[in-house]
Formats: sequence, structure tokens, C-alpha cells
Amino acid sequence: MAEAVAAIKSKKKFIASEGFHSFVLLLPYAVVFFTFILLPIFIAIALSFTYFDIINDPKFAGMNNYITLLTGDEVFMKYVLPNTILYAIVVGVGGYLLSFVMAWVLAQVTPRARTLYALAMYTPSMVGMLMIQIIWKTIFSGDQSGLANAYLQKLGIINQPIQWLISSDYFMQIMIFVSLWSSMGIGFLSMLSGIMNIDQELYEAAYVDGIRNRAQEIIYITVPSMKPQMLFGAVMSIVNAFNMGWIGVALCGANPTPEYSGQLIANHIDDYAYVRYEIGYACAISVALLCLVWLCSRVANNLFTEKDEY
Repeated sequence: MAEAVAAIKSKKKFIASEGFHSFVLLLPYAVVFFTFILLPIFIAIALSFTYFDIINDPKFAGMNNYITLLTGDEVFMKYVLPNTILYAIVVGVGGYLLSFVMAWVLAQVTPRARTLYALAMYTPSMVGMLMIQIIWKTIFSGDQSGLANAYLQKLGIINQPIQWLISSDYFMQIMIFVSLWSSMGIGFLSMLSGIMNIDQELYEAAYVDGIRNRAQEIIYITVPSMKPQMLFGAVMSIVNAFNMGWIGVALCGANPTPEYSGQLIANHIDDYAYVRYEIGYACAISVALLCLVWLCSRVANNLFTEKDEY
């Protein structure tokens, strides 16, 4: 009897503990995270070692998909990988720096103007697809009614309309421009929040210690004081840069893009998964993309994570 009472008390004590409450609060998130993040990753990794065309059962293929990706996929090595690296550098790094610069500029203006400007900059990231369909496709339309063609012809720069969205000479540049235009997303807002929450006394003390201009202020006070927001912005920029292949498809209306000029890894995955139905090979490309994103995230983590000093 005494043992039963002790067991009941121990159970009640465990239920009332902070650890159990934390477990209960985290359980729904853990279930969702496992179901929609971890489980699909495990399935994709498993399918990447198979030949799977949806109709027939998966057949184990060993490392054939990865060997084909690195040695036999001419489109991937000649177009997709170089395009993705270029796009990630320009849009990922460029968009990240642009987000920080614009957040810093907005932090200097009055609160009302800051709210309006921040809303205007953030809006394209929320309605990017709609804006591309209505605005950018109208601007870069290939006929004489396209705003870019009409303006250039009016100035006498061109004699006949340019097919902006089906020409490999211009498509990547347009895609990068539109991507940068819509890159002020959650990372931008987090940086703005980080800058606004820096203790102003730090700046006053820094000027007493010898800082003389805004550049030194940013390097020695602003960036070190908002490393968590900088890290979050870097991760979001990396993920978005590798996941924005839809912009190219939305602009030209097809996958693959014209002469693979705007073909990114995400587009290559969609091409093999939803057009060719080579699911095993598409999963192998997805795993390669996952490794690439993880590597870039580790670099960002090392740059903006405080390191313990012993």
C-alpha cells in the first residue's frame, strides 16, 4: 500500500514538474515538425537511392542517381549549377546586404514614415506572384505594348521590340532584378527590429571612446549588437535564394526556362518530378540541394554566432 501511494505521489510530482509541462507544450510542434519536415527528408533520402517513376514500385539503384547527377546530367552541370551559384551569390548575398542597408536607413527616419516605407518594401515579398503576373510581365512584354519596349523605342534606343522573357540574353538579369525587388521579407523586418532595439547608450559611449562616423558605428556597434537578427536574416536569405526558382517559371510561363538561362536547382527538381516523373532522380537532386543549403547555413552560423572564449 505504501509503495502504491509513493508511486502515485511520484507520478503527480512528475506531472507537476516544469519538464513535463515543457514536453506537453513542445509535443504538438514536435509532431508537426516530424510529420512535415523530418519524415519527408527521410523519405526523399531513401527514394534518392532508387529508380521510381510513380507507376511502378521503387527499385533500388544504389548511387546511380548521384553518379548521373555529377557525371551524366549535362544540363545540371552546364546550366543549372552555374545559374544557381550565380543567383545565390547575387540574390542571396546581395539581397541580404540590401535588406540590412534598407533596414538601417529606415531606422533613421520618423516612426510614421518608417511604418509606411517598411510596409511598401515588405509587400512585394507577400504578393510576389501576383505582382509578377500583373506588373513585371506587362513591363517586359515582348510586343510593342510592353512598357520597356515602348519606352526604349520612344527614346530611339531600339528599332524593334525585344523578346525579354523568352530570350536567354536577358532572362537571368530580369529574374535577378525581380528577385532583388521582392527580397525584403521576414529577414528585413527582423533586421529592422534588431536595429530599433539597440540601446542608444551604446552609441553615446562609443563616440566617447573614439568612434567618429556612421561607418564605424555600424561595424563596431550596430552589427555586433544584433547578431541574432543578422543570423536569422542570413538563414532566410539563403533559403529564399535557393527556393525562388518559381520566379523564372512565373516570368516565362514554362519549365524549363528559355534555353535553361534561368534554370535553378529547384526548377530542375520540378522538371524531373512533375514533368518527367523520375521521382528517384528528383529526390537525389533534392538531397544535393539540401546539403548545399545546410553548408551555406553553417557558414552563416559561424559568422554570426557568439563563440565562447576560454
